[in-house]
Amino acid sequence: MASSHTLLVLYGSQTGTAQDTAERIGRQAQRRHVRVRVVALDSYTVANLISEALVVFVCATTGQGDPPDNMKNFWRFLFRKSLPVGSLCRLDFAVLGLGDSSYPKFNFVAKKLHKRLLQLGATALLPVGLADDQHDFGPDGVIDPWLTAFWEKALALFPPPAGLQPLPPRYVFHFMDDVTEKPADWSQDNEHERESRLEHSFVAHMVSNQRVTHPDHFQDVRLIEFDITGSNIDFSAGDVVMIRPKNAPDDVEQLCNLLRLDPERQFNLRPTDGAAAPVPARLPRPCTIRQLVESFLDIASVPRRSFFELLMSFATNELEAEKLAEFSSAQGQEELYSYCNRPRRTALEGVWLCRLWWLGIVDYLLDLFPEIQPRSFSIASSLLAHPNRIQILLAVVRYKTRLQKPRKGLCSTWLASLDPTQGQVSVPLWVKKGGLRFPSGTDTPVIMVGPGTGVAPFRAAIQERTAQHRNGNVLFFGCRSESGDFYFCSEWEERQRAGQLTLFTAFSRDQEEKVYVQHRVSEQAGLLWELISKRNAHFYIAGNAKQMPTAVCDALKRAFQSEGGISEDQAAEMLMTMEKAGRFQSETWC
Repeated sequence: MASSHTLLVLYGSQTGTAQDTAERIGRQAQRRHVRVRVVALDSYTVANLISEALVVFVCATTGQGDPPDNMKNFWRFLFRKSLPVGSLCRLDFAVLGLGDSSYPKFNFVAKKLHKRLLQLGATALLPVGLADDQHDFGPDGVIDPWLTAFWEKALALFPPPAGLQPLPPRYVFHFMDDVTEKPADWSQDNEHERESRLEHSFVAHMVSNQRVTHPDHFQDVRLIEFDITGSNIDFSAGDVVMIRPKNAPDDVEQLCNLLRLDPERQFNLRPTDGAAAPVPARLPRPCTIRQLVESFLDIASVPRRSFFELLMSFATNELEAEKLAEFSSAQGQEELYSYCNRPRRTALEGVWLCRLWWLGIVDYLLDLFPEIQPRSFSIASSLLAHPNRIQILLAVVRYKTRLQKPRKGLCSTWLASLDPTQGQVSVPLWVKKGGLRFPSGTDTPVIMVGPGTGVAPFRAAIQERTAQHRNGNVLFFGCRSESGDFYFCSEWEERQRAGQLTLFTAFSRDQEEKVYVQHRVSEQAGLLWELISKRNAHFYIAGNAKQMPTAVCDALKRAFQSEGGISEDQAAEMLMTMEKAGRFQSETWC
């Protein structure tokens, strides 16, 4: 790639995976002496595409085939009908999608983007890459050969100088002299205010943090309430609240000890020469090591392949270099999966970090660790029932692998640790539209299938609809046992007595044979056919994405067949028609 050309890598990322892949492409370009910029799609001036020579788009798909939050403005612009055909005729491009084939809209955004760029006259260097979490080797099973093909095409067009070069860090740490007094704006309150301005969030006070499972139940589930008085936040049933967690104090101390870093030492970050990446706006200036590690670096995550690719440059002996090279190669992904992903081993638990401090690579911290990403939670309450409040139903993630230390979810563990009875607890949060939309008609019934914490958005819907005098609410709820994890039991009973709710429950472990929500759906085939075929009811599923959604869909299609006297193909077509009309919606997660 001649010096007059620059490779542009644009990414749309929701959880950070697409960003990590885009930055990996950027590092590969630097090693090949290719000038490169890596930019989030909504941070790029899309009108400049007409003057770009070569662009790689890396994008995830969210929700029901939606683009990630940081590419929605780009998406709206690119699909303007007023854009002339042929306007991108000078652009060579490649699209790499990151998705999961267990979802119906697999890599929908990447496929649609590829097609739209062709419509606008751009030239595709190679077919769209469709990385799949379900691949035997994970997304890299597709990404690796796709990148090999991409570089063959790209370097044939723009040959670079021979050889590879070591990668500089994106930023350099400039440590400040010790000070005896912190600036006034380093207080926790002002830190929250800074994050609030940057992310359009509101610093809410936690009102309560209540366990709603029986003390003897294996899983800790919390109903957490936040006070949003004065925020002007408005939301409807189906919307989600976004919260960015912090690392556990023990993990922060461990990393600082491993790297021989003083947690209170202050620094400023400066981009390295030629780096296109601006200093992250969320970091204060100056910043302490503690602030960086606690609130920004995702040190508790399972390291990605890029982590080992970078460490390979600093290997101190042949054996270490060979192992890191294996973890960085396409052939070594099964070994890497066995070492890291299967046991959920974090970067802190690897054997490499303890040696990094004396290698002098503190400047690479932001290259090694991704940024902590915000988590989304279905809102479990309605403003009509709980004014100035947001409630979430949170399962605290904790499980065992072959490692001695139990695995913990970063956000759920952090939120569960906050105790508003011991003093004021402030949590920055913001609300965004979710994937579920409920009908506005007063006579339209809704059928909701929400086992476990999947019931959260349906509690919000039932509260909202009953406050608006909309009855015809049917809920299928499932859990392990009536005494252990029957969330909102008394609330459902009260609404049943008031004629506001029809409830069907499945307590899977309360009898010898397991009973799940799909069994209750099958039992109510007649009612469901009546509501859907004659009263235009809407059908919703929320919860774990493993077997439940498919099993419920199969039970519903069988109900169409038995009650409607239609064929298997006709039942499938009927469900598809409902989905296209917005009468069948699902929100599932892994």
